Amino acid sequence: GMDGSGIALLQNNKMLLVAFSLLCLLQFEQSYAKVIMVYNGGIWGVWGPMDVCPEGTKAAGFKLKVEPRQGPGDDTALNGISLSCVDPDFQLIKEVTSTVGPWGVWSSVYWCPNGYLQAFCLRVEKSQGAGDDTAANNIMFKCTGGQIIEGNGLNFGNYGDWSDSCVYGIDGVKSRVEPSQGGIKDDTALNDAQFRCAES
Repeated sequence: GMDGSGIALLQNNKMLLVAFSLLCLLQFEQSYAKVIMVYNGGIWGVWGPMDVCPEGTKAAGFKLKVEPRQGPGDDTALNGISLSCVDPDFQLIKEVTSTVGPWGVWSSVYWCPNGYLQAFCLRVEKSQGAGDDTAANNIMFKCTGGQIIEGNGLNFGNYGDWSDSCVYGIDGVKSRVEPSQGGIKDDTALNDAQFRCAES
């Protein structure tokens, strides 16, 4: 038969195997970029592609493309979000945007006083029925340094809950934009956004 030490060895091997497979699982988990989202986004439009910062860069600031108030005209408010991707020395390398609506003008960059964009909160007007819909109006980001920075969007609707936080900061953006409805139909442009977390 088998002596005691042989059995002990077998037990140890089993433990090692279990530990090893857990390790693999953990590494597997991390290789997926996490995406943060909010649950109050508008319901119209189509999700664009995730536009990602170049390797080794992360977003330390953002710009918004906003259509000013139209008075009796058709308001779309927020039309686009651009991330300012910086290298470790905080030099601007590239701006990334995903899908952008056709109206409005781009703001200058809202920079984190220190660190990177980490979490966000979206100001959204709920469906107005027959009224003028604008969907997403403005956005706030929390920076890894703890500060909160807000864009220059309009003030229709309300802010919802904060998204989860990206430990190392944000490095990609994806937006849901309703294409132009043509003529006198009600346009909402940007409705919702998601952001990708950097892996380090």
